[in-house]
Amino acid sequence: MNKITERTLYHYINGEKVGGTSGRLGDIFNPATGEICAKVPLANKADVQQAVQAAAAALPTWASTPPLQRARILMNFRALVLQHQDEIITVMSQEHGKTLPDSLGDLTRGLEVVEFAMGIPQLLKGDFSENVANAVDSYAIRQPVGVCVGITPFNFPAMVPLWMFPIALACGNTFVLKPSEKVPSTSLLLAELLTKAGLPKGVFNVVNGEKEAVDTLLTAPDVAAISFVGSTLVGEYIYKVGCEQGKRVQALCGAKNHLVVMPDADMNQVVDAIIGAAYGSAGERCMAISVVVPVGEETAQRLRECLIPRIRALKIGGYTDEKAEMGPLITMQHLQKVKSYVALGVDEGAELVIDGRDVQVVGGEKGFFLGGCLFDHVTANMRIYKEEIFGPVLALVRVESYGEAVQLVNAHEYGNGAAIFTRDGDCARNFTHTVNIGMVGVNVPIPVPVAYNSFGGWKRSLFGDHAIHGTEGVHFYTRLKTITTRWTTGIRGAQFHFKGGSEH
Repeated sequence: MNKITERTLYHYINGEKVGGTSGRLGDIFNPATGEICAKVPLANKADVQQAVQAAAAALPTWASTPPLQRARILMNFRALVLQHQDEIITVMSQEHGKTLPDSLGDLTRGLEVVEFAMGIPQLLKGDFSENVANAVDSYAIRQPVGVCVGITPFNFPAMVPLWMFPIALACGNTFVLKPSEKVPSTSLLLAELLTKAGLPKGVFNVVNGEKEAVDTLLTAPDVAAISFVGSTLVGEYIYKVGCEQGKRVQALCGAKNHLVVMPDADMNQVVDAIIGAAYGSAGERCMAISVVVPVGEETAQRLRECLIPRIRALKIGGYTDEKAEMGPLITMQHLQKVKSYVALGVDEGAELVIDGRDVQVVGGEKGFFLGGCLFDHVTANMRIYKEEIFGPVLALVRVESYGEAVQLVNAHEYGNGAAIFTRDGDCARNFTHTVNIGMVGVNVPIPVPVAYNSFGGWKRSLFGDHAIHGTEGVHFYTRLKTITTRWTTGIRGAQFHFKGGSEH
């Protein structure tokens, strides 16, 4: 593994690098080696207030900037990100642990939202109704909500922030981003590139920190809207406190995504899909497949036999290993948590078919690695089925019928994503219409919508009325204003003269 030189990071406030006043620094690890690769200042209340004040001061001018001009800055930003792509994905992999191709996918999916936001002049076009009453016209416009906040997780250092701030900025809002303190460098690089792209000072700010920073943002009077992606426990807290403060909140939270395998499914396609969806990015995805539901014993046995050699063959390694298919988990603490779930599953009576706890990575002996794990004969009353593990741990829950599979999916408290693999169109259509899930895939294991559609789950996977990005994102970051006008004075009986034309 390449040794990374430790560096000290910063906040980005009002277009400048700021050290902060708290005096507290957090450690950032290279998960592949277990070494500290950077230090990050952890904001106190004063630091956060400085960022919010900068955003509030920049708001009037930015909100009145023509949408086309805002779009052109995002065009410049996209070009700069592509120019610095290698630098961004390298630092992302250093701090998160994901492979370089995975980091590239993270950034690419985020840039798709930038491309969507570049069409903001069209997206902000309102409605007009002529002569709704005698000489009365009515029309609707969408205006920015104000200072917006993004609180983002460690697992997608580029994509999730890019789900938020490009649309918020395009709509005329200013923004304060609080990224995960475990992976802050990507957000700081994006902030600097926004400034280079021509974004005025104060329009976009980054503060690093923990609960004190979050609580200050939640209660800051100048903050109008909050976007969050992360765990359900934290998301529910942010939603509750933010709403009590009169703020608009969207909180995208936990998941336990099911993949139903019908007897007629193409088993090779199913296995390929599961390997990527369950073990890609070490399972640290809110849209990861963590439960597979084979329908019928024969289907379950065939699936199990096909999965075992593929999971055992997974190449585990650091991001500098070009052959690596799966990297480490984010921290030692999270590694121990996921391992404790594996032990719990054994205690609960599930069959641990593949145990990845003893995986060895040459050069990464102190890294936070865990091999792919597979449980079979998992039941719905087990904690390893009920709770989000957020690691490379896959559970097989066997059912006898399609109806039982749908009932299982619908009974779970989370409703983020679900998929079905089948060749039967009637079965697939029934599944998409009857599951209580926000995002559904048919022969697609991770049904993440493209940028011009919207991302969001149901049940305890989403708190708030709006999903993220796409049209829903534009609606979240704007307020609807409807205007009714009457112009009658001086019109009746007036004489209009037109050169070269008749007089009316």
